[in-house]
Amino acid sequence: MSSASQVDNKPIENKRELVEWFEKGCTPADKLLIGVEHEKPPFYLDNNAPVPFTGENGRKGVSDFIAKMIAERGWYPGEPERGVTIDLKKNNAGWTFEPGLQMETGGAPLRNVHQNAKETDETIREAVEVTKSLGFGVLAQGYHPTHSSKDLPFMPKTRYEALASWFKEKKFPNAQDVASCTSTVQVNMGYQSEEDMVKMLRVSLSLQPVAVALFANSPFADGKPTDYESYRSHKLYKNMGGRYGFMLPVAFEEGFGFEKFADYAMRDMPMLGLYKGNVFMDAKGGKFEDFMDGKLGVCPGQQATISDWQNHLNTIWPEVRLRKFLEMRGTDNGPQEMIKALPAFWVGLLYDKQSLDQAYNMVKDWTENDRELLRVMTPQTGLQTKFLGTTVQDIAKNCLALSEAGLKRRNVRNELGQTEGIYLEPLHEIADTGRNWAARLKDRFHNAWGGDINHLFTEMSYEANPSVLRAPAPAVSQKKIFVPGSKNG
Repeated sequence: MSSASQVDNKPIENKRELVEWFEKGCTPADKLLIGVEHEKPPFYLDNNAPVPFTGENGRKGVSDFIAKMIAERGWYPGEPERGVTIDLKKNNAGWTFEPGLQMETGGAPLRNVHQNAKETDETIREAVEVTKSLGFGVLAQGYHPTHSSKDLPFMPKTRYEALASWFKEKKFPNAQDVASCTSTVQVNMGYQSEEDMVKMLRVSLSLQPVAVALFANSPFADGKPTDYESYRSHKLYKNMGGRYGFMLPVAFEEGFGFEKFADYAMRDMPMLGLYKGNVFMDAKGGKFEDFMDGKLGVCPGQQATISDWQNHLNTIWPEVRLRKFLEMRGTDNGPQEMIKALPAFWVGLLYDKQSLDQAYNMVKDWTENDRELLRVMTPQTGLQTKFLGTTVQDIAKNCLALSEAGLKRRNVRNELGQTEGIYLEPLHEIADTGRNWAARLKDRFHNAWGGDINHLFTEMSYEANPSVLRAPAPAVSQKKIFVPGSKNG
């Protein structure tokens, strides 16, 4: 969940300015960049309990992580909110913190996947070192495995407080769980032109459920297995009144482009809120079009700015989000190898023209019902989902072949002479066996772990650096934790 944008406070005069804002995002092929974001829930090492913002009774909290990163690791504090530092910045990268204290790394825009991978390794190594010195670890899971939102600590941020009030007022089921319990990996990619954007958006939206199946890593909730491989993806589907986890049908309408999307965001998607200073306030469902005309009920006479436009777009959460770039939002947080695999997967498919055209030909005849079927079923049945006479496992293999070919044609090599295709290795293992992380973890829960969820915190911590390419460490005895609503205290 992005922080306030404050890039341009000049009032918007007309819709054309919004269209031009998208057009300014068009980037020549040789200047296209890749950014990676990943969210990770922290836990105390001695009892696996969630970590609050401010520690109590001698324990350290996330605020201590922020202070230590500033004092010892060269990070700079972001703009404080109510006198409290709530984020960090360095070298175009940043740390922010989600409503349930999920620790989000926002990577810098980089030129190739090798650079993304190096940044991921360095970021996670630093986070493991700092958190361990404070008595907590970081978990590679897409959904909190033991606690629901009512039992998790809450990040002190006005936007999140406004969201929580909005959820309660609208009586949206599970919305706070979506905000507080989910952790994802996201990839941000540019587009060369409006035509390029349309093709990339349609391909990435159509194939997002395939990525969900490959990267599924959230099979647990409340201390036990669920009926889902990506419980995170299931929970957020069309949540928050339909503005979260949806397939953005407007992207497939005839004539779709920057202007049609601007019309959709202005007129069809109500505003969630707006910032006054650095404080987020409820927009009471007003339309951005009215805000542009100075007719928004909560602030009559105030005209929207481009910063307000960006903030509005930041509160629309389809599976792929359109801004001055595309943001792939569908997949669960996972181990380092999976974080590094996701940009490789999408770069090979979308930044190579031949692979993009072939992927587009594969999905162009899928109907809205086809896409919705995939969206609903892959969180539950993963790679075994049946679709149009085949399975998602076979589609995933085809996608990986296209991605690998695209990365080979890009021919960006590291110091060892390897292309970016090396980061697809765990995905090939998953696609070939049909066993994603969720399937493997459920198997270990019922067998090696003897039904004890505590082993998850050892085997799937970033310190353990788990991998589908090697055998996991043997299950070891762990201290019991209390899981609210369960009998395993």
